[in-house]
Amino acid sequence: MAIFAIASLLLFGCDRAGATGGSGDSRLRVISTTSIIGDWVRIVGGDQIDLMTLVGPDGDPHDYEPVPADSVLLAQGDLIFENGFGLETWLDKLYTSAESKATRVVLTDGVELRRVGKTEGGNPGGQDDDRDPHAWQSVHNAAIMVGNIRDAFVKADPAHAADYRARSDAYINQLNDLDAWVQQQIQSIPADRRKLVTSHDAFGYFGQRYGIDVSRSALESVTTEASDPSARQIADVVEQIKASGVPVIFLENIQNPQLINQIAAEANVKVGPPLYSDALGQPGTAGDSYIKMIRYNVQTIVKALSQ
Repeated sequence: MAIFAIASLLLFGCDRAGATGGSGDSRLRVISTTSIIGDWVRIVGGDQIDLMTLVGPDGDPHDYEPVPADSVLLAQGDLIFENGFGLETWLDKLYTSAESKATRVVLTDGVELRRVGKTEGGNPGGQDDDRDPHAWQSVHNAAIMVGNIRDAFVKADPAHAADYRARSDAYINQLNDLDAWVQQQIQSIPADRRKLVTSHDAFGYFGQRYGIDVSRSALESVTTEASDPSARQIADVVEQIKASGVPVIFLENIQNPQLINQIAAEANVKVGPPLYSDALGQPGTAGDSYIKMIRYNVQTIVKALSQ
């Protein structure tokens, strides 16, 4: 237990009293489950919070395996920001085992749920039902989720409510501008080429919001297999891709490209640059913030489908 106590001080940087120089004016200890959520929380929370993120850049939150340090964070935290919609299937158990008293904030509250068809053997990516958790791929949804972050901070730390509101208002204005820009960019793609095939079914909300066909990906049936797919399975996917008429298929930043490259070669289509799906990119990359991630994805999709 002594080791865990020391670790918690290192992870959060300092004790609560030392964060701002007095026990009556301490920063909130905040945990975000994913790097995308962490980006929003950092912007809205500003200097009033001490933030740690569980699943970092290029990490896959679907199959994340918590480590002992995560229990320390949850045990010492004040707020936990989570996506919901079945994304963090591991969080309930982690929260219980850590005996955490932190307030959990589900950011998809108020977001219209998109449902997906079940697949044989259950849904891929660890989802336990037919909920699509990837709500952030619609910038409109992201603005709702940021509003939930603001409200949680205002409730937990009313002394700094004006700061949280000012930062969230400014950021939501940026998101609203981004949402309009995405719609404009996607409309520039010829109508018969607005088809997106990726290696993971993460872009359903994107397609729904911006008018691009993101049918349940044929690729996902083989890229989420626990074992290597059979030659027959690969051949079926190749035929489906050929029949779709898409010129390019896309990887995502959380996945291995080897199988996708093989399928693309057999289907005679190109492999586009990786898209950011469930996580931000590493610092210094084109996807190291939510706004940069969306801009990069849209520019990449528009370029590939317009050629």
